[in-house]
Amino acid sequence: MDAFVKVARAGGFRDAARTHGGSASALSEAVRRLENGMGMRLLNRTTRSVAPTEAGRGLLERLGPALAEVESAVDAVNRYRDRPAGTLKLNVPLSAARLVLPALVSPFLAAYPDIRLEVMVDENFVDVLAAGCDAGIRYDERLEQDMIAIPIGPRTQRMAAAASPAYLAAHGRPVHPRELVGHACLRGRFPSGSIPPWEFERGEESIAIEAVGPLLVGLGGAADLAVDAAIAGTGIVYLFEDWLAPHLRRGALEPVLEDWWPTFSGPFLYYPGRRLVPAPLKAFVEFVRSASAAPAGNAV
Repeated sequence: MDAFVKVARAGGFRDAARTHGGSASALSEAVRRLENGMGMRLLNRTTRSVAPTEAGRGLLERLGPALAEVESAVDAVNRYRDRPAGTLKLNVPLSAARLVLPALVSPFLAAYPDIRLEVMVDENFVDVLAAGCDAGIRYDERLEQDMIAIPIGPRTQRMAAAASPAYLAAHGRPVHPRELVGHACLRGRFPSGSIPPWEFERGEESIAIEAVGPLLVGLGGAADLAVDAAIAGTGIVYLFEDWLAPHLRRGALEPVLEDWWPTFSGPFLYYPGRRLVPAPLKAFVEFVRSASAAPAGNAV
């Protein structure tokens, strides 16, 4: 249809080819296919000129504005490629929303003012596309094999146990993980229903404790309730070290079994497929890689 409009307006195949590029033979073949498909002649051809038939004139009048609108739509979409714009949706656990994204979100949005970021907090490992998201953040043990994954945030993290000074004064300070069996432990439950053990390691020794205690919270959204209870002296909490760090620094909590705190690798940004990555996601991936490669003193 585009070829037909170009030829009809130019008054010939060669003139249309000179004006718009391509070859006269390719334009002729495109018009021939259109005429065959519609079952009627659209252009009268002589050795000297090409002119629309009555049917061709009617089609030309309707196609002109329609094709102009198509070109306008394509130009509008091309801006997403040339200048990243649009919405980027991320699916992340609360730990990433709290401990990883704060250092990235503001500088990223400042660098790409045409991108709108939406963050969905979900503790389950979900199909990011089915959830309407472009990418997710998870830890490596929960990544699917067919996903592309790049490091995001601190590459080494620790789990930490802590309690208030008042609790430790009243109940004593455990010196070995096994002693936690006699303490009030503030536990967490995954959305799947499983209650993870408290894991500790020192040198070659690793210990998993099935902690018990007076409070069980949903890991993620209710984790701060366990932290608040620990600060109030209810028991011992076990959570990300970075999560507990502000309370440890101000003395509201004290480390428990610090030389047993286990380390683990940091999270990954993951997304499906290597081809035709949406421009906002591509910009975010490049931003995360740049932040990861920056020297420690300049890292985002």
